[in-house]
Amino acid sequence: SPVKDQGHCGSCWTFSTTGSLEAAYHQAFGKGISLSEQQLVDCAQAFNNQGCNGGLPSQAFEYIKYNGGLDTEEAYPYTGKDGVCKFSSENVGVQVLDSVNITLGAEDELQHAVGLVRPVSVAFEVVDGFRFYKSGVYSSTKCGNTPMDVNHAVVAVGYGVEDGVPYWLIKNSWGENWGDHGYFKMEMGKNMCGIATCASYPVVA
Repeated sequence: SPVKDQGHCGSCWTFSTTGSLEAAYHQAFGKGISLSEQQLVDCAQAFNNQGCNGGLPSQAFEYIKYNGGLDTEEAYPYTGKDGVCKFSSENVGVQVLDSVNITLGAEDELQHAVGLVRPVSVAFEVVDGFRFYKSGVYSSTKCGNTPMDVNHAVVAVGYGVEDGVPYWLIKNSWGENWGDHGYFKMEMGKNMCGIATCASYPVVA
């Protein structure tokens, strides 16, 4: 699905959630869908999520599962600020049956999931300089890799090797003009910046 832009709201976790859900939907039903980040911003507080102040894709999947679905983007468009919950069950685009959490730091498990299952919601620590990424394989000695360190959620969509360095191919939510057409490559094999620390993916219906 196309790269989106979160604006000034700390809602990357919602884009990470919809990104992996949209991919799972496409895989299951053979067609595209755009899902509502705003519903997650406005409605998922009971599952330890704080709207524009942050949240976790794994908790968002749980919310969608127990809520009975996630509305489409068209029915519940993105505003980029905290609002009142306007969920409507007749506009549901997808149901989540379950979600799978990757073992903390297990990049081999993450690779298996990305390669054989589908794109996976991941989080990592953004440190100085990352915003200026343009191309190549990103790595940093300044970032941490514990659950307390990670501060930005994205979607791992593939992997490869560039100039002998293995990497994850990752979809960001800072618009298409950022990085490499909205994507970046992160060094694989060192749990770089915690990329395999908070990884999960949904099972949809």
